[in-house]
Amino acid sequence: MQNADVLILGGGLIGLTTALALDAHGITSVVVDPADPATTLSPAFDGRASAIASASWRMLAAIGIAERLRPHGCPIRRIEVRDGLQRDPLDFTPDDGEALGTMVENRVLRAVLRDAALAAPGVDLRMPARATVDRAEFGVTATLDDGSQVSAPLLIVAEGRNSPTRAAAGIRIAQWRYDHAAIVSAFDHERDHDNVAHEIFYSDGPFALLPMLPGTRSALVWTVSAKDSAGVMALSDHAFAVEAEKRAGGLLGRLSVAAPRASWPLGFHHAARIVASRLVLVGDAAHGIHPIAGQGLNLGLRDVAALTQVLVEGTRTGLDLGDAALLAQYQRWRSLDTLLVATATDGLTRLFGLRGPAARSVRRFGLGVVQATPPLKSLFMAEARGESGKLPRLLQGALV
Repeated sequence: MQNADVLILGGGLIGLTTALALDAHGITSVVVDPADPATTLSPAFDGRASAIASASWRMLAAIGIAERLRPHGCPIRRIEVRDGLQRDPLDFTPDDGEALGTMVENRVLRAVLRDAALAAPGVDLRMPARATVDRAEFGVTATLDDGSQVSAPLLIVAEGRNSPTRAAAGIRIAQWRYDHAAIVSAFDHERDHDNVAHEIFYSDGPFALLPMLPGTRSALVWTVSAKDSAGVMALSDHAFAVEAEKRAGGLLGRLSVAAPRASWPLGFHHAARIVASRLVLVGDAAHGIHPIAGQGLNLGLRDVAALTQVLVEGTRTGLDLGDAALLAQYQRWRSLDTLLVATATDGLTRLFGLRGPAARSVRRFGLGVVQATPPLKSLFMAEARGESGKLPRLLQGALV
């Protein structure tokens, strides 16, 4: 039987980042995921990209990943927010010159994280593989489908929003569906984006264009009503680009489709607790939010940073990594932050979904107040950069 410090179920973006963050501190892991790398590492651009907040980028730098991503990342220097096509946007431009975030294609993230995990001395990557897990009083044992066994004092669950392990542990979640679907793709455009992200709010959902490399390409996250999703997906590339141009209000000139389209229904879920006996949840296994503020991945990376700090400090004091008191620290640290972000994004979704001239006037007045109030703008920028609340050492750019 192989022994490791932790067993991680899920080898996606959050699972691999967890393994690498722990490896940087000498904590070993076995990562198990049923996905076939031949499928997940397709070299073709599928239109999916992520905005990595500046604090999350510091963590990736601290564990040696950011430099590998830098040639592929496009810094976001400014965010412009509009209610419809109002002329004067609410803009967020940092005074310190540091980017608000960095846009990276998901395929690049997956490839870089996997290569780093394969090279890491303390990470044993088992993909594709499935595991049957037994959590007992004194440890966790996993039997893989090839018959091998792994034991560890702690199970980290990074399986995503439909986590079967979370359900098997009896952890309940609050959840609901929005009457929305997200359409994801990318466009090439006439004008240079100048590293500006555009978020335009319509009553049927936000329309976001996010800067990518090169300077004339942007990622699209377009929220549409659920009843319109099939129709938008059925449009020809030309018609799709024309509809997107209308929504963008000509901000970037003519658009042409640069990637396939994908669509999925949007929902909210939040775990009642994120720890159980010798088990912790990270990422979408713990919480899932509307993409209105682009914080989904970053919320999971904040989980990784906090859990890493708790476990590293626990090892230094000689604690069992599955110790209930240790896991309770992680629960306290992350529960409030995830709940606040989740409820804030849900509130924004509902606020900008209100129809009518009165609701529009209230929204535009609110955006104007934020624009004219520097401390309030700074507060929103800190949240966008992932710098609010008590920051773990990794999010400050240093090892624990």
